[in-house]
Amino acid sequence: MDRQEKIQKEIERFKVGFPWMDIVAPATPARGIEVLDEGRQEKAMAYAASAKVDGRCKFVPASGAASRMFKDIFAGLNEPNDAVRTLAANIQRFAFYDPTLFEGKNPAEVVLKDDGLGYGSKPKGVIRFHRYPDGECRTAFAEHLVEGQDYMREPDGQVHLTVTISPEHRHLFEAALEEVKAAYEKRYGVKYDVRFTYQDPATDTVAVDKDNKPFLKDDGTMLFRPAGHGALIYNLNDVAEELVSIKNIDNVAHESLLPLTAKYKKVLMGRCLMLRDAIFGLLEQFDKGATLELCDKAEAFLRDELCVELPACKEQAERASLIRAKLNRPIRVCGMVKNLGEPGGGPFIIRGKDGSTSLQILESVQIDKNDPEACAALAAATHFNPVDLVCCLKDYKGRKFNLLDYVDQDAGFISSKSFQGRELKALELPGLWNGAMSDWNTAFVEVPVETFNPVKVVLDLLRPAHQ
Repeated sequence: MDRQEKIQKEIERFKVGFPWMDIVAPATPARGIEVLDEGRQEKAMAYAASAKVDGRCKFVPASGAASRMFKDIFAGLNEPNDAVRTLAANIQRFAFYDPTLFEGKNPAEVVLKDDGLGYGSKPKGVIRFHRYPDGECRTAFAEHLVEGQDYMREPDGQVHLTVTISPEHRHLFEAALEEVKAAYEKRYGVKYDVRFTYQDPATDTVAVDKDNKPFLKDDGTMLFRPAGHGALIYNLNDVAEELVSIKNIDNVAHESLLPLTAKYKKVLMGRCLMLRDAIFGLLEQFDKGATLELCDKAEAFLRDELCVELPACKEQAERASLIRAKLNRPIRVCGMVKNLGEPGGGPFIIRGKDGSTSLQILESVQIDKNDPEACAALAAATHFNPVDLVCCLKDYKGRKFNLLDYVDQDAGFISSKSFQGRELKALELPGLWNGAMSDWNTAFVEVPVETFNPVKVVLDLLRPAHQ
């Protein structure tokens, strides 16, 4: 569609909104979340080590600036608040502390302003997160390189990473890579293949005012905004490798926690590959003939392994076609941690437009707070989504799926934002691990909360996982 048609379609979406998700139940260990004992974990890891895979890649969304990470520090620059006081009192505990820069100066100003570290305008990926006994100070990006060499290396020693960044930050990421690449390749015996990719500006969406009319900037032109992480489905669709690990740039820990992190990432990989091979086996049997026995077997697999319950079909041919279509989809296995009050989406069983059920990650804005049953399901949820997932992106004949075919366009978000001091409404595309993966085969596996160590605000770096 042309630009004007796209704008009109987006404005109409603001007017009608998005439908609420039809929640059947929260996904819990009783149904929907696998809790693996040590034996099953070992089996999954062994499977990950031995299964044939047509390429592995670590996909890291890293396009955001760190402005939100320092929001409280910005707010206390002129009139110190608790965040600024805590920063100052603990400044020597941060990996970015350098006495030559900070001695005798206001720590908040040194951290934020361009004549100091300039972190207020830099991407989160190039901020120094961790300090090591030998004096090394690693950025978040560097920690992803270290993680990648552990659980995503190819048999030939290559480690592929696709990192989504903003164009204006490319030189900073390239410098951060150059700083450590040679040393890490020598230390870990690998070769890094890092691809930097941008969120396509064509996916930006128009902003509107409270009356759903295009929001006009001071110069009279319409405001367009990046459409959230859902736009990254286009970037993921360009990844050539079959097995992809996805983890946000800020969710890394000190290398002392890497054995635990890597263990559970390998568990997720093993479960994903086990599901892949089971599904491939069923599809190959369907190619030989869709018998009643095979349909029963496949439908039981969908129900028991993926919480997919299908609507009744009148004809056997229709039933076989539906089962086959449900099997032949991209696969993802998502780690889930026990809900300890951290913000984030949660795992649910929902009913789709075709009447079938599936496992989905929902954000709170997708849940109708006026619906008592939906609220009860939300209250009964036991886990939340740390954005720690493994995907298989090729079909049983080795062909890449077109991931854009599996997006639920009705699963987007409308959020409240501001620009130039004025309120506006923003339209976000279906989230990368929400509606953008709605029509995938999905499984949830419990992982320890210790594997989830996000840095949402700078003071999070004072937590034990980052010290």
